[in-house]
Amino acid sequence: MKLSRAILAVPAFFAAVSIAEAQTEVVWWDFLGGGDGVRMKSLIDEFNTSHPDIEIQATTLEWGVPFYTKVQTSAAIGEGPDMMTYHTSRIPLAVDSDVLSEITADDLAAMGLSESDFAPATWDAVQVGGAQYAIPFDTHPIVLYYNKEKLAAAGLIGDDGLPTGLDGIENFAAALQKLQEGGTEWSMSTFTASGNFQFRTIYSLLGQQDGEMLTDGEWLAGENKQKLANALKVVSDWVGDGHVPAYTEYPAAVALFTSGQAAMHINGVWEVPTMVDLQEKGELFEWGAIELPVFFDHPSTYSDSHSFAIPNNKDNPISAEKRAAVQAVISWMLENGLFWATAGHIPALNAVTESAEYKAMEPNATYAVLTQNAIFDPKSKFAGVASPMFEAAGNSFTASVNGEMEAGEAVDLMKDELDFLE
Repeated sequence: MKLSRAILAVPAFFAAVSIAEAQTEVVWWDFLGGGDGVRMKSLIDEFNTSHPDIEIQATTLEWGVPFYTKVQTSAAIGEGPDMMTYHTSRIPLAVDSDVLSEITADDLAAMGLSESDFAPATWDAVQVGGAQYAIPFDTHPIVLYYNKEKLAAAGLIGDDGLPTGLDGIENFAAALQKLQEGGTEWSMSTFTASGNFQFRTIYSLLGQQDGEMLTDGEWLAGENKQKLANALKVVSDWVGDGHVPAYTEYPAAVALFTSGQAAMHINGVWEVPTMVDLQEKGELFEWGAIELPVFFDHPSTYSDSHSFAIPNNKDNPISAEKRAAVQAVISWMLENGLFWATAGHIPALNAVTESAEYKAMEPNATYAVLTQNAIFDPKSKFAGVASPMFEAAGNSFTASVNGEMEAGEAVDLMKDELDFLE
């Protein structure tokens, strides 16, 4: 696919374009706040300026359950938008509720897209029951952030300038010990006050054992319960051994790393702009971010995707003209994904990540390899961000991560809660 141009910064102002009236108006909904919201607004402004025949009319709604509830109710009465952003992990629920319009072969042809343009796991995540319901825009996994100076002092930076000696449960524990013996207050920080955030790390480690949350409709079938307990124990031991602070809220976990009090930090790639901004101000050390180490059998990292979807507006289906305009919007957004990557996300389109401009973008280019090892949420209407599965993880894992409950007991509680879902 042709990469239209490399965008590393979107100008604040564009040349004036005289437009009496856009031929086609595309009503757009998203849930993007913070840096994501700023960047998307810039992309939308540029699209509107460069496409006098199409105008995106964008509205940003509240992230999470409120967004998905509004989409469901509006689509049911035919008053949904023409297109919207959608978390890939929430597509199974949307399909079960008949909220999304299928993305057809004709749609893909019109956009010049095919399966080969995307990483296999990212592409598979938007498929349900053999049909496609969205177009991936990015992959946003969790990663391991690190303080280069502190790791180098502990002998944990290799000749290639990247962390070394972190693979394996025992090796990682030894690395954490070295960091604290070197004078670091905390070897690592992460958001331990919320088990549903820790589920992202724990789910990664479940995938490293080829474990599954859901097998043929059964939660944690067979050996999967033990594998999840194994994964949970790894995270609990970091806290129990005094290397990671207990009951730490999200802002505090980030601050521990950026202040130099913690040598490493597990979080989503969405915190990359925080690190970049601080370093540009001269307020941050030399840092990097890499794929999670391999603690068990092979690489595997929790991921989700922002995707573009078309609602199934009942009794008010999208017109052919609108659908063609939506196709043009999606195609343009994907081709200009390099600017979106400045938010830390890994662009979904291979043509972007294979470009010289992206390969020069660090640390994104270093951790982009994890798209080949990404593990997405199970395809269930109860899974995904802000879902009953995440809530069950929060209810069960918070106490275990912080040393108040054995891992096996916490997994039993989570399974009981999941089995109750219908």
